[in-house]
Amino acid sequence: MKAIVTTGPRPADDPRALEERELPLPAPGPGDLRVRVEAVSVNPVDTKLRRAPLPAGADHRVLGYDAAGVVDAVGGDVRGFAPGDRVYYAGDVTRPGSNAEYQLVDARIVARAPASMDAAQAAALPLTALTAWELMFQRMPFSIEGGGTGRTLLVIGAAGGVGSMAIQLGRLAGFRVIATASRPETQAWCHELGAHHVIDHRQPLQSGLQALGFDAVDVALNLADTDRYWDALGELLAPQGHVGLIVEPAGPLRIGDPYKAKCIGIHWEFMFARSRFGTRDIAEQGRILARVAELVDAGRLRGTLTETLSPISATTLCEAHQRLESGRSIGKLVVAGW
Repeated sequence: MKAIVTTGPRPADDPRALEERELPLPAPGPGDLRVRVEAVSVNPVDTKLRRAPLPAGADHRVLGYDAAGVVDAVGGDVRGFAPGDRVYYAGDVTRPGSNAEYQLVDARIVARAPASMDAAQAAALPLTALTAWELMFQRMPFSIEGGGTGRTLLVIGAAGGVGSMAIQLGRLAGFRVIATASRPETQAWCHELGAHHVIDHRQPLQSGLQALGFDAVDVALNLADTDRYWDALGELLAPQGHVGLIVEPAGPLRIGDPYKAKCIGIHWEFMFARSRFGTRDIAEQGRILARVAELVDAGRLRGTLTETLSPISATTLCEAHQRLESGRSIGKLVVAGW
C-alpha cells in the first residue's frame, strides 16, 4: 500500500519533510478494523510529531490522526462492524496513522460516520469533537443536556478546530458562549457557529468582557496559549469556576491564589490518553463519536470543514502542514482522495 511518512524531524517546507513509500498491507489484530482511508484531516499533533525525533529503532513514522473511510476487514473479536461500513475516528499516536491507503485501528475508538456527510466532511470532526466533548462533559462536571444553563463559557482561540466544536457543544449544553478571535473572518466564523459574543484576544480579556457586561465567567477553555492567559483567567474566573487546557505550557504554572482561593478546577485534556494508556473506558471514544454523528445527522451540530486539498500525497500534506503552522487557519483543513 502507499503511505506518506516522515523519516526524521524537518520543517514543513523541506522537500523531504514527508515522503511517499510503499509499505506492506497490515493484517488486523483480534480487536482491529482495517480501514481503506478516503480522507484525512491535519491537526497540530501532526506538525508536532513531524518535528520530533523518530521512535528508537524506527526508520519512518506514518502520521495522520483524523480519518474517514470504509472498513475493509475486521479482527476476530470485533462486533458491531463489518466490511463496507463507512467509519470515522481519530486513532492512536502509538500506532501508524491515517496517512496511508489502509490503516489498522482499535474498533472501540471508531464509530460509523455521519450519514449526511461525505468522507472529507466526516474526517474533519473526530479529534476536535472528542477533545471538546471530553474536556467539557467528562473532565469538567457538566452535561450536554442543559449542564451549562445559567453559566458563561469563554472559548479562547475559538476559530480553530477544537474551538469550532466547543462553541457548538457549549450552545447545546445551554452555556452563554463568549468566543475570542482577532480577525474579521475568524470573528464571523465564530458568530456563524453560534457564539453569543466575540471579543478580540489581542486586547486584554478583562476589558473585552466588561464591555459586554461580564465581570467574571464560569468556565474558560484556553485552546491557544496556556502561559499567556494563565494570570488573566485566574482573575476572570468566578469562584468555583473551571478552566480547561489542551496546550502544554512553556514554563511552570502558579496554581496558588487566586486559583486556590477561588477553588478553581483545572482540567487537562489529551484526546489520546485513553488509547495511549489502554484505559478501561477506552470504548467511551467510540460512543462519543456515535453520539456526535447522531447530532450531526439531526442537524444539531454542523461540520467544521473549510477547505479540502487533493490528492493525499507528500506534496499536498506538506502544504497542509504549512497552512496549519501559519496560525491563520479557520475550522478544519482536509486532504482527500488518492
